[in-house]
Amino acid sequence: MAIIITDECINCDACISECPNNAIYEPDQAWAYADETALTGTIKLPSGGEADADAENDPISDEFYFIVPDKCTECKGFHDEPQCASVCPVDCCIPDTNHVETEDALLAKKAWLHGE
Repeated sequence: MAIIITDECINCDACISECPNNAIYEPDQAWAYADETALTGTIKLPSGGEADADAENDPISDEFYFIVPDKCTECKGFHDEPQCASVCPVDCCIPDTNHVETEDALLAKKAWLHGE
């Protein structure tokens, strides 16, 4: 399951540098699947469908930091726990019940993101 940042976020910036998948973005920031990943060109998404990895996508939030669910692996394969949640001073990084995934799926997503 991906992690989501709730509206209690104080935009402190503690989480952004902790994410090994570059899945966390600043408020109102465009994002791309290719940002600091091995993805490029037309890609098949873990959730199905296709996308241009290099295309800039609209921000998910214009008020607080946000996590792109297709890039979040809950830090599986990197750390024992989601690093965003471990450093958040207001505990606003929580499991996203709209994006439930198995550990195997999260590890496959890690391999997909990093070309492993």
